[in-house]
Amino acid sequence: MDETRLADDVVLGLVAERLSAVMGRPWEVRDGMAKGPGTLAVMLGEDHTGSAAHLDLHFVLNVDLPEETTISDCVSGYGGTVEEAVGRAVEMWLGTTGSALLELLAQDGTHAGHFPPDDPAGFPGWHAVHGGIIGWGTGDDHDVVQRWAVDHVLLPHLAPALKGTFERERLIGVKAFFGGGEGGETAEIRVDGAYHEPGSRVLAELPWPRPASGLSYARTFMLLIHDEAG
Repeated sequence: MDETRLADDVVLGLVAERLSAVMGRPWEVRDGMAKGPGTLAVMLGEDHTGSAAHLDLHFVLNVDLPEETTISDCVSGYGGTVEEAVGRAVEMWLGTTGSALLELLAQDGTHAGHFPPDDPAGFPGWHAVHGGIIGWGTGDDHDVVQRWAVDHVLLPHLAPALKGTFERERLIGVKAFFGGGEGGETAEIRVDGAYHEPGSRVLAELPWPRPASGLSYARTFMLLIHDEAG
């Protein structure tokens, strides 16, 4: 695959197109960002990996208050061309991180699931919005990690390692990416876009399937909203 990175406006155009389709409201590329309804925007981070298929996407809930309302995430796609790989990266982001953010806006259960602060499947003291769980891989067991993730909640396991480490008080984004096969594996937790070592160790120790042949990966994203009454 050619590693020539697509122009920022082209990538943002793909993001705007998909968000317009999902929300049913127009997004457009303007002033170096994908601009949505009201105060919503998506910004594209600088290339720091050298991979044309890697994107750093910053979803801004309020462009007037970016520090408090930006949820950052990175995603990599794959495909035979750069266009195909970037398109797949945008779809993966939209199906996980994007679904949680859209549900935060909609609050009706159409995009993602909700776990109240006292739900044993959630995160104590925080309302959790759990985005979609996507998977990919090769071989007969290509989807075993995704299926495991659907059946096993992560937040109760991660909470002890994550609690007390947040740099913001109200809105936190948590990404989980894990899987592998054929002798290697990955287990990564990122909090507000930054690698979280204790959380990643916890994820690595969970009993998700390790296929003997082929590859299997899963990715999901969770938003934590502080329960001010708790």
